Amino acid sequence: MSFIEPGLSVRDGVAEGPLADAALSRANRAGQLLAELQEQAPTLTDGQLRDGVHRALRRFTQDQPPARQVDNFTALIRRGVRIDWPASDRLPCA
Repeated sequence: MSFIEPGLSVRDGVAEGPLADAALSRANRAGQLLAELQEQAPTLTDGQLRDGVHRALRRFTQDQPPARQVDNFTALIRRGVRIDWPASDRLPCA
């Protein structure tokens, strides 16, 4: 096991600890938000859809997502392309 910082360690290529759990929780919630947006897309305005994508990506990254990424995801969803956001119960670590 490698100790990274308090609350985060790596064992067998998988991050463990409270910080890893929090990251997994954020990733899962972002995936849920994107799935909900994709279902609601036909009833949303372009601005509402873009705002929802922005909020989902911001939840995942905990930072301002790049505008280009938000625009690309929004355009894909608007065109009906399904964005899969696979969630895992383990956080791989290189």
